[in-house]
Amino acid sequence: MTADLSAAAAFMAGHARVLDRRRFELLTERTDPAAVLAALDGYRNADGGYGWGLEADLRSPESQPGAALHAFEALVDVAPATTPRAVELCDWLESVTLPDGGLPFALPLTVTAATAPWWQGADPDASALQITAVTAAVAHQVAAHDPAVAAHPWLDRTTRYCLAAIDALDEAPFAYVLAFAVRFLDAVHDSRPEAADLLRRLGKHVPADGRVHVEGGTDDEYLTPLDFAPFPGRPARALFAPEVIDADLDRLEAGQHDDGGWSVDYARISPAGALDWRGHATVRAVDLLRRNGRL
Repeated sequence: MTADLSAAAAFMAGHARVLDRRRFELLTERTDPAAVLAALDGYRNADGGYGWGLEADLRSPESQPGAALHAFEALVDVAPATTPRAVELCDWLESVTLPDGGLPFALPLTVTAATAPWWQGADPDASALQITAVTAAVAHQVAAHDPAVAAHPWLDRTTRYCLAAIDALDEAPFAYVLAFAVRFLDAVHDSRPEAADLLRRLGKHVPADGRVHVEGGTDDEYLTPLDFAPFPGRPARALFAPEVIDADLDRLEAGQHDDGGWSVDYARISPAGALDWRGHATVRAVDLLRRNGRL
């Protein structure tokens, strides 16, 4: 089957937050990226970081590493356009990075309402490979078109932390740590010579079908091949046979609901968060299908 972009556009109009509507518009109509950047500014704080529910299950207003990840996603979308906001975000990340070069999973919350327990219970004094690896991976995508981000000392520092932390893994990590570490290694594969060997080593923990159950999540919460290797032509794709990727793309296409949108399979924490995730998931689905030649 082929995804219905008209139905997806209708879903976004009726359900999605402004940022994801603008991202969808840019993705499908190639409109002015300034509109995405203006919408992203609504989540920005004066310190250069982002909060205010940009991470849909973390509703607290202060700047958070999880929100920085999603800010970088929008900054990838606007390529080849650049903005000083990207360097300002790197400056903020540098200010909260721990001495070993890693990011805490979350910083102390000023508002706990409607926020997932894993964010509420995070240790702000402990580096978390999970959030550090995925944030750095997407930052490297931004760096590919933004020389100022590529040259920022935070990116080098956090990259060195991730490489060392992945090298120290001696058993299969938590599902999201595994997926995000693979995506990080894929992102730095061309610039860090040690990444190739680490990717081969980590790949031994990825099953051939790419389905990894998320321990502690919902019964049907699985990561799939596209969570590990979303982009064609990249080294992480070598972890999977071509037919495995094709089957996962079929699954993604078939995941479009009758209302035109996609959804996520993890726990719903708040009404606003659940709706925000659907808009985000719809943008991601259309982006991945397009990158992989399905649209």
